[in-house]
Amino acid sequence: MTIRPFSHELIEIKPSGVTLETSLSCPADDHAEILAHHDGQFEPKRKVAVCLHPWSWLGGRMDDPVLHTVEDQLLKSGYYVLRYNSRGVGRSSGWPSFTGTREAEDLRELVHWALSQIPSIESVLIVGYSYGSLIASSFPLLDQIKTSHIILSYPLGPRSWLTAFNGKLYTAALNSLLHEPRSNVLIIYGDQDDFTGVGSYDSWADALRKEVQGEGRGTLEIAKVKGATHFWRDDSSRKLVRVIQNWLQ
Repeated sequence: MTIRPFSHELIEIKPSGVTLETSLSCPADDHAEILAHHDGQFEPKRKVAVCLHPWSWLGGRMDDPVLHTVEDQLLKSGYYVLRYNSRGVGRSSGWPSFTGTREAEDLRELVHWALSQIPSIESVLIVGYSYGSLIASSFPLLDQIKTSHIILSYPLGPRSWLTAFNGKLYTAALNSLLHEPRSNVLIIYGDQDDFTGVGSYDSWADALRKEVQGEGRGTLEIAKVKGATHFWRDDSSRKLVRVIQNWLQ
């Protein structure tokens, strides 16, 4: 079965009934691994990535250039890539929430939509950039499907007011994710981030490393990129691609 790519189509997710403006990009080779058997015919085992954009109140959209950079590398690595406008953004219906809880529910429903539409998915990667990384960090592991997370430019500094002073909920969500033995998380931040000082990031990273110490905890990799700001321009963009490329290998 060949999967049809589409751009800026409206997808209704269940059970909320929210309509999300969504784009699906497909890797060049849809039949690289013919390993799964589906309805008497062989189907490729597929990998899907879902990308979440920055805060809509500051102009965050699915067509963010950083997400396009990440998408290009994911496609080269064989992923089907979903980007979408969160509720109330662009042509997506609904209203943004102040806490991010509704957005987290929308993400779960969109992933389940993808699982129902794209056959033979063996791996799901959740990629959150800036505010989107808060929502991504709250996405739980799927049963019987490999689930990984990329947390890019986590807005540690402004997290409290981005979430209507519910930052502790996201701290607990990320820690809970790291405590899962099957979790696989990549965290990337720049040492010149515009919203979070490098000292705060480094202390946060040290605390997260402690969360995965001991038996029965998840896998965590943290990359601090020298010279990178929150917006990953110019040479920083190339460094970002290399970090993700190496992690995916």
